[in-house]
Amino acid sequence: MKILKVQVLRGPNVWSNYRKKLIQMRLDIGVLENFPTNKIPGFTERLKSLLPSMVSHECSEGVYGGFFHRVEEGTWMGHVAEHIALEIQSLAGMNAGYGRTRSTNDEGVYNIVFAYEDEEAGKYAAQAAVNIAQSLVNNIPYDLQADINRLKEIFRKNTLGPSTKSIVDEAVKRGIPYFRLGTDSTIQLGYGVNQMRFQATTTCKTSLLAAGLASDKNKTKKILSDASIPVPKGGVCTDEDTLRELVDTVGYPLVLKPLDGNHGRGATINIKTWDEAVRALAFAQIHSRRVIAEQFITGFDFRVLVIDNKFVAASKRVPAHITGNGIDTINTLADIVNFDPKRGDGHENVLTKIIVDKESEELLHKQGYTLDSIPDNGEIVYLKATANLSTGGSSIDVTDDLHPHNIALVERVAKIIGLDICGIDIMAPTLEQPLRHTGGVVLEVNAAPGFRMHFAPSQGKPRNVAAPVIDMLYPAGKPSRIPIMAVTGTNGKTTTTRLLAHIAQNNGYKTGFTTTDGIYIDNILMKEGDTTGPVSAEYILKDPAVEFAILETARGGILRSGLCFDECDVAVITNIKEDHLGLNDVHTLRDLAKVKAVVARSAKKKGWAVLNADDRYCRMIGRELSCNVAYFSADPKSEHIHRFYAEGKTIAVFENGYLTIKQDARVIHVSHVADVPLTDGGKIKCMVANALAATLAAYVCGFSSKQIHLSLERFVPGYNLTPGRMNHFDMGNFKVLVDYAHNPHGYEAVEDYIKTLKADRKIGIISGIGDRRDQDVRDCAAIAARMFDHIIIRQEQSLRGNDAQNIVNHLLEGITASGREVTYEIIPDEAEAVKRALAIAKEDDLVVALTEKINDVVAIINSRKESESIAHHV
Repeated sequence: MKILKVQVLRGPNVWSNYRKKLIQMRLDIGVLENFPTNKIPGFTERLKSLLPSMVSHECSEGVYGGFFHRVEEGTWMGHVAEHIALEIQSLAGMNAGYGRTRSTNDEGVYNIVFAYEDEEAGKYAAQAAVNIAQSLVNNIPYDLQADINRLKEIFRKNTLGPSTKSIVDEAVKRGIPYFRLGTDSTIQLGYGVNQMRFQATTTCKTSLLAAGLASDKNKTKKILSDASIPVPKGGVCTDEDTLRELVDTVGYPLVLKPLDGNHGRGATINIKTWDEAVRALAFAQIHSRRVIAEQFITGFDFRVLVIDNKFVAASKRVPAHITGNGIDTINTLADIVNFDPKRGDGHENVLTKIIVDKESEELLHKQGYTLDSIPDNGEIVYLKATANLSTGGSSIDVTDDLHPHNIALVERVAKIIGLDICGIDIMAPTLEQPLRHTGGVVLEVNAAPGFRMHFAPSQGKPRNVAAPVIDMLYPAGKPSRIPIMAVTGTNGKTTTTRLLAHIAQNNGYKTGFTTTDGIYIDNILMKEGDTTGPVSAEYILKDPAVEFAILETARGGILRSGLCFDECDVAVITNIKEDHLGLNDVHTLRDLAKVKAVVARSAKKKGWAVLNADDRYCRMIGRELSCNVAYFSADPKSEHIHRFYAEGKTIAVFENGYLTIKQDARVIHVSHVADVPLTDGGKIKCMVANALAATLAAYVCGFSSKQIHLSLERFVPGYNLTPGRMNHFDMGNFKVLVDYAHNPHGYEAVEDYIKTLKADRKIGIISGIGDRRDQDVRDCAAIAARMFDHIIIRQEQSLRGNDAQNIVNHLLEGITASGREVTYEIIPDEAEAVKRALAIAKEDDLVVALTEKINDVVAIINSRKESESIAHHV
């Protein structure tokens, strides 16, 4: 078996609009196409033996053991690989429950799709699943556990920390979108101008001054003490002399800890002698030169969480410990504790494994034990001095136990320090009574406190501490999204996108948009190139200045990665015509329609899909949608547009010279085409269609007819605003037209337009695109032969795997098939072809350059104009 391609789908895609995280693997099973599982001796038994847990896979049978039943009856190896990929991810602790396998037009080649939680792990699972299936076919032993361990390692490395994940999960639950910025725990919630960012539990609202203050434990103590908050006595030392001064002032027992430490690192508690104090100073100074020495307060270690100055949760923290059974050693008991499935390395589980280290051994020595000691049954032996979860501690929820006075006190502490998310460490016998009555003190104030102990306590009620974080970042009434319009189709996408962006900009929105020629924010080019995929759309949605997004969304990006947004306000499909067929399993217009439909299906339930009423495949898509659907037509005689209006749909139609919107009983004449420069007075029918699509999309999005009219009137097309879209150049005694047309439908649009242009001779520069079907190349040439008197055949810079002479042959076949006598010449280099056309053009001729290299062609035209202007003046 051979893996041909593995793709990561990260958003709505051709397989599903709501299963957004999918791996798509294209697999050639080779000769195994002739050997389903029931024809491979012993395969079923070997599969059951290696992966018995797959009995839970219901598959299409819908019953327990359904997949194994399919294997016994006979299924193909692609289907087996799909289920193995899902199962090994599950065995590694990841959620992955969706999969599909479909044959392709190529015999023995399958598209296999399965869910992933981490994309690197998903890609690994794809390769591993094929390896496992092949070993089962060949009856070769396989080390399954090595794959499981590797998947766990990948997941542990890439997964969000528990605190970060809790906030992300709460945001998702509320419909707030998010992006992970990089590979750490930095997250962007929301889009554009409405975004908020956080990392772990530090947010964009966290004061740098407050975080710095909290990290300076001595300064924090002083500020709190000055505000009558009970804190332990103590001070800062840097050497044994200053330590001696503090010992003399505070007395024993003591606690020593680094001034700017965290997670209990470098801390020593219950110090009772000078020798212990000196050792503790050296230990603390591993982490910080300046060390806090303060009185050791007896009682329990509590962590209280305050968010947005409101008390949220409290936990009693218990240091890492074992409970004796009178049989096993402390070392063995620690191993037994670590076998608890709730414990993992670092932050991967709700509890952390206990690491027995030198600090543990010293603490045991203080208690009169060694690692080989056997404690009595029920005896508790502590292995860490501090109660941090990161060192193996556990937690007990005590949120409901806090006395009102203590609630007021911790909220006041958070305000004094100024932290939006504040973890307050308290040592006290209990929190059920005021600290002033129990002698309890505030030990520390922490920025970026961990949430694990609160949402997954070892004992007690879990608390949703992420909810108040989202409440703080997005209080009631604050949006997390910005309006998104997504535009797809075969032709007209870019013009429609630019026109919609112009409407949004004209009406006060800071607008970001993506097109085939670049990423723009308020018409300022940010990045040049074909930027119609999810990476470019994400660029716009991540920009903190953008208030409105218009995203041209092409077929390639959808197939390659899916959409980067989960839903849009308005989805526009301009048309679905022959282009890119025969590529990426898109062989027919119906296949292409399924790809484009992903965009329409992403429209919000109360949003809109704006579709071409005269396009059969748009109408098919419209029947399947659950959002509002509106239709447009440039044909006033269209039976479809009038039927849709009769059915109560909102429509836009070109009627009596007007771009007209009809909704219920309302008829709105938005603009006469004479006032819409884009349409050249209605001569450019494809632009009339584009203007209707944009007009209708803007209207259903909430723009008024007056706002739309003024924007249409001010949208003056040309190379600068609509590059490659019917761009005119006056060369003095002849004219040049530059257009992006590259498929039969685009060629027909140019043909329809230049019929309205007077010219003695029409010279066309054309080419065939290497990755298009042969028939598409011939059809373009035949249309060119109908509209031009002389043709210059050039060559694309990239043949995309095709042969130059083969493309030329198909073009010549198309010219011949037109039945029209047309002269032609072949000039492979595009620049030379353009120069030749300009050189042979005579008075009142029209040169038409059909190109993807718009900038290069326009540069040649402008250079010719400039040189002629200089010659004229000379």
